[in-house]
Parts: sequence; structure tokens; C-alpha cells
Amino acid sequence: MTSDAPIAPPRIAPASLQDIPTIIQLAEATWEPTYRFIISREQIDYMYRVIYTPASLKRQMAEQHHSFLLAYVAGEPAGFASFSPLPAEDEAGTGYKLHKIYVLPTRQGQGLGVHLIEAVENAARQAGGTFLDLNVNRYNPAIAFYERRGFARQREVDVAIGPYFMNDYIMRKAL
Repeated sequence: MTSDAPIAPPRIAPASLQDIPTIIQLAEATWEPTYRFIISREQIDYMYRVIYTPASLKRQMAEQHHSFLLAYVAGEPAGFASFSPLPAEDEAGTGYKLHKIYVLPTRQGQGLGVHLIEAVENAARQAGGTFLDLNVNRYNPAIAFYERRGFARQREVDVAIGPYFMNDYIMRKAL
């Protein structure tokens, strides 16, 4: 049985445009192991090229108002998350969306994901957020992690990314 309890608390820091190479390095190490049993190699490669180019990450930060957080263990980058405000309030109040959360495969099961998601929740709460949404592939084992963190499935969506679709759940947690 794996535990969500950390071995040692990581240092979590906001990322800037200068951290894009670090985010890309982490994405290269986490993207394929995360999705290889869920989507095709072609879809993995296509989505990676769309999401993780330096220009795309710069656009996410500068134009789409995504905040990135980096987690460091023993001074080394070990994971990252990104989130942003949702464009409009809904019946639940002011929302934020968790766009990305990835931890190096060699660091999974050590509580880093818990620390990252709590840092996102705290930042959203401090900014006036009343809930946090995320999309997760309907076949991703991470669903259980999100449910343990208090997220509940809201609905199913099929999100087009180029010629491919991500078959997701939208999950929500009240903050």
C-alpha cells in the first residue's frame, strides 16, 4: 500500500519564464510514463509538442495567466503544477482550474503531489477562490489520488486536442 505522506517536505516555489527549461525537463521525464497506458504514442507525441514548447509555456504564463509552481527535493526539481482562475463565476462561486500536476516517477509516492496540490489550493483560496476544478483522463489511475484529496467527479467531457480527444472527467473540490 502506498502512502500520501511525505518523506521530507519539499520546497515549493513559484516558477517564472526563466524556469521554462526546468518545466520542460520535468515534462519530458513525466509525460510519457503518465500517459503510455492511457493514450496512443502518436497522441502523446502530438499533445506534448502542443503543450510543452517554450513558446507554448510562455503563452500559458504570460497570456493565459497560468501560475506554475515547482517542487524541489534536496535542491533538485522533482515536480510541478499549474493553475489559473476560471473565466467566470458559477453557482459555486469563484473557481480556479488545476491544469497540470506532475511528479518525477522516481519521486512518486513520497507525498510531493499532496504538497503541490495543497499549494495550489492555498494559492487559489488566498486569491478568493471557492472551488478548484481539474480534468483527468477517465482511465488515469490518478483519479483515486484526487478523490482522496477531496475531489468529486462532476461530469464527463471529451476535449479535442488537434485530431485527438482526451476523454476526461471534470472533478471539483470546494476550497
